Amino acid sequence: MSSDPALEVSALAINVTIPAALRWTDSRRGEEFTLTTLNVRLLPDGHLAAKAYGRPLAGGRGAYVSFRVPDRPELTALIAEAASHAAGMWAAHRGLG
Repeated sequence: MSSDPALEVSALAINVTIPAALRWTDSRRGEEFTLTTLNVRLLPDGHLAAKAYGRPLAGGRGAYVSFRVPDRPELTALIAEAASHAAGMWAAHRGLG
């Protein structure tokens, strides 16, 4: 395994499906969305950042628009649990297939 200090990882991100019981709606540009997916990023300082994405309630594909994740304990726990789970998956990788 390389410990090359010149090796730069520019991003670590995961996509997480929001369980149905935790989903919410929000609106943007006059359109209402149901938020179904989180994109969670590991920032260089070790903290996590998350944005939510979803589909328009009216149907169709709609725009790819990000939404702020509400400050709710159950969403914070989901993000932390997903990040920890992803860390274990990365640590156990088996190389290129």
